[in-house]
Parts: sequence; C-alpha cells; structure tokens
Amino acid sequence: MNIVLFSHPDFLNSQSMPRFAKMLADGMRERGHTVEIWQPTPKVYNLPVPKGLKKWAGYIDQYIVFPSEVKRKLKNYDRSTLFVFSDQALGPWVPLVASRKHVIHCHDFLAQRSAKGEIPQNPTRWSGKKYQSFIHHGYAAGKNFLSVSKKTQLDLHEFLPSKPKFSEVIYNGLNQSFVPGDKESARKEIEQNTGLKLNEGYILHVGGNQWYKNRAGIIEIYNAYRQLNNGNIPLLLMGESPDAFLVEKWNNSPFKENIHFLPGMSDHLVRRAYIGASVFLFPSLAEGFGWPIAEAMASGCMVITTDEAPMTEVAGGCAFLISVMPIESAAIAEWSAKSAKVLKDVLMLKEDERAEQISRGIKNATMFNAGLALDLIEQAYVKILTDE
Repeated sequence: MNIVLFSHPDFLNSQSMPRFAKMLADGMRERGHTVEIWQPTPKVYNLPVPKGLKKWAGYIDQYIVFPSEVKRKLKNYDRSTLFVFSDQALGPWVPLVASRKHVIHCHDFLAQRSAKGEIPQNPTRWSGKKYQSFIHHGYAAGKNFLSVSKKTQLDLHEFLPSKPKFSEVIYNGLNQSFVPGDKESARKEIEQNTGLKLNEGYILHVGGNQWYKNRAGIIEIYNAYRQLNNGNIPLLLMGESPDAFLVEKWNNSPFKENIHFLPGMSDHLVRRAYIGASVFLFPSLAEGFGWPIAEAMASGCMVITTDEAPMTEVAGGCAFLISVMPIESAAIAEWSAKSAKVLKDVLMLKEDERAEQISRGIKNATMFNAGLALDLIEQAYVKILTDE
C-alpha cells in the first residue's frame, strides 16, 4: 500500500499531532507499506517579518504555498495511493484529494464547538470563528473518517453535511511503555529529582494549560480536600509551566506550599510519577480522548476523572467519577467540596480495595495497545483503498 500522510508543519511547535503522525508513519512502514509525509515548510515563515505577522506568514505557507506544491506533486500519483490526513484540523487540504482515496483521522472538535458558541468556557473571537469555518468547509468534503472515541465520532457526524461513506472508531494506543512498578522506589526517584518529600504519597496531575484541562479546578479540589483533612499530602502538577491565571490561583491557595508545578520533566520521570502517585486527578471539562487516564491506569495508579464522555469511555468503569466543574462561580465551592469528598474516600481506601481498583484499571488499559490500534488502522486503510 502506498500512503501519503499529511501532517502539521513542524514550525508550529506542537507536540501531540506530529507525534501521532510519526506513530502512523512508523507503524505502517513496519507493516510493509510505503509512506511519504507531506507537510508545509517554512518559506514565508522564515522571512524577516515582524513577530506579530509570523502567524500570518505561517498561514501563507500552509494555505497558499503548500496547496500549490501538492497540486504539482499529485500528477505523479495514481489511484493506488491512499491519502491520509493525520488530523481533521488539516481540513483545508482535503479538497485537494477529495476525489481520490483518502481518510481523515479525527481527534476532537472542541475548537469547532467553541466557534459555534457551544462551549461558554472557551469563547471564540470573530477571526477564530472564520478560521474554524475554513477548517470545517475542508474536512466536510471528505468521505472516510477514523475517530479516536465515540464522543469524537458523534461530534463529527453532527458537523458533517451528510452521512459519511466510512466512519469507524479506533481508540488511541499508548505511545510509550506504561507499566506498574514499585511505588516506594518511584517516589524516591521523583524525590531525588525534585527535592520534595514524597514518601507518604502524592496527588498527581499531568497536562497542559488548555482551558479544558481545568488545572484551576484541580487547585480548587485540593483546597477543599485540605480543609477536610489535617494531612499535608502534596499535589504535583506535571506538564506545562503554569500560566498567569494558574499562578494567581496558586498564590491565593492557603496550601500553596504543598502545591508543586513540575514543568519540563522527562518522559521517564513522568512514567515514574504515575507509578508513585497515590491517585491521579483528571477533572477535565472536555477531551478528544484523554490519554493520561489510560497512562495512569496502565501504570497501576487509581484515577479520578469527570463523568462525561470521552473520559468515561477511556475509564471503562474503572475510575472514580466526579461531575464537570460548573461555570457559575457561586456553584464551584459546592462542586469542589463534593469532589474533595471523593478524593478523600479514594485516598482512604483499604489496601485490598485499592489493589482491586488498580487491578481493574490495569486490565482496562490493555484496550489501548499501540500495536492493536495500528493493526486496526491498517485494516481500515486497506478497506478504504480497495473499496469500489
């Protein structure tokens, strides 16, 4: 099978989507297929333009220069080639190959829903709405889709003008080796690399500053939990450095000395942090999939997450659930208190109850096997390419 894989340009400095595209490319090559990666290069972007115009220079490379290059290259590719889009956000390029065999991977439609005013926590400006409309117009020309969750597939079908020719759900596979281990040694290793005292355990979160990750809500829950208890179990937030809003939340916390931001940790130390954690706290407002839930469970860590899809899909009945944080500030205190009660109950589980929960989580995480995911993706590719 000859595959042309469309990917985001490297100059955008994103991580998750290029990583996903690399997983697809490597996986298909390992299965004996030929794979080329097509992505814009920074021609206009690299010109000495003012910093405020860099974004627009990037748009020129992505939506004017690159499509012209694709049109020229397409003349050399026959009907035996499958064109794969690693993300539905690459929609503006879909019409270039809509009449050829193609498939679009769909991750989440949060930006699309925000642009329609469906997510009040993430208001979209006029320019953002136009940009999302541009993306929607592109992927709506597609015929074949693979979604990372049932929730993503449901959103996709609502956005498409008609029923797609092909639409399947294939859950993501974990792209690192997450396995259980000895909690004591894992905690000691994190201690050695951070200087923190963690021998009694800790609450862990892994994620970025995107609005839907709800890191501010994590601090709200932690504050409420500490008000219920005399202990001082620390909260570790790994991932991006906190933004100004989160720093303000931290500054206003009476327990800030026990809240630790740990940005820039290596993949190895993140894996060890999952193993050593007492519980993983993931109160996302929304997700396309929810990688960290599966990562934590595979590492033998109990999980608390929100009670809406796709978090519930990934959790598979093996996590402790809390409601989504309300928008109204007056209701957040009650939400925090209820969530803190769940956190307290989880941390006070008896040893046999904890072991049972961890065992169920580990079993659930086996669903998210990278090899299995790639096998299913390969089968879908073959079906789309050979379907008349």
